[in-house]
Amino acid sequence: MVEQPTPVENREALVLNSLFSALADPTRRAIVHRLARGEATIGELVVPFSMSFQAVSKHVQVLEHAGLVTRSRRAQQRPCRLRPDALATVATWLGDYRELWESSFDRLEQHLSTKEQAHD
Repeated sequence: MVEQPTPVENREALVLNSLFSALADPTRRAIVHRLARGEATIGELVVPFSMSFQAVSKHVQVLEHAGLVTRSRRAQQRPCRLRPDALATVATWLGDYRELWESSFDRLEQHLSTKEQAHD
């Protein structure tokens, strides 16, 4: 019998899918990296890329839809700001697997140590 995910699990899966999908693109990761230093307008974000204002704006919209970025209004500008709490969601999910990875590395280290002692 297959267990059906609860509504909370479904919501968490949808949030993670959206976050990982948004972060899968290198341009969007670069935008997140830039916004980690502080807010910026689309005009400022477009500078390092060889793409149009509209293209960068679409990337920011994907990040915004995923909850990674917010935009505010200041006079004629709409600065973008990173939402660190959304990145915390990703970090928490990855952290759940950290123990698994560390135990795997510990077992590998023990195995290699045993093989090295056998050759001595």
